[in-house]
Amino acid sequence: MMTQTITVEESRELDDKTINKIGIPSMVLMERAGLKIYENMLDNKDLDLSNVLILAGTGNNGGDGLVVARLLATHGYKVSILTIGNPDHASDDHKSQQHICDYYQIPKAFMNANFDKYTTLVDALFGSGLSRNVGGDFATIIDKANASAAKVHAIDIPSGLNGDTGEVMGTAIKATSTSTIAYPKIGMLKEQAKPYTGKIYVDDIGIYRGNTFENE
Repeated sequence: MMTQTITVEESRELDDKTINKIGIPSMVLMERAGLKIYENMLDNKDLDLSNVLILAGTGNNGGDGLVVARLLATHGYKVSILTIGNPDHASDDHKSQQHICDYYQIPKAFMNANFDKYTTLVDALFGSGLSRNVGGDFATIIDKANASAAKVHAIDIPSGLNGDTGEVMGTAIKATSTSTIAYPKIGMLKEQAKPYTGKIYVDDIGIYRGNTFENE
């Protein structure tokens, strides 16, 4: 069976439709995504989860990463969070998830952290909608992650990879594995993307492309 793929624009439209037309709250989708990603990481024997660092952007991809952080922490795993980007500009769902992580007192890491001391990094920097080359602190963190001894598990798409073309936008995470949400983005399955995506998990969180039950 051929794998169904979607473009970045289709991904955006499906998210919007699921939340605003069908009526499944975005936080519910984020919780589902985080649980699936957590389960993928437990399933992946290539990952050592004894000391995990979440690399979180301030958007909803970062929010998914914060759900993973909480699930790891509440199940007895050692986990820390490094947030990159301006927290004042964080999405509402990201802020809600950060509040929950603060309640559970999940430790924070900083830009100067030694990534080699972690066994697994979780790439929750950007979702599939990246439209320009990566720069600044984000590029620094991606290059630092790639240079470290830790394995990397990416959320939705390895940060820095173009979701439509599979091309590297300046620099990109080289992931051991990737949990992609709903459907693989078309660029992820292109030949040039393979060294970056690693093993791909496709996570059903309740976002569908259209089916016989649809009522337009």
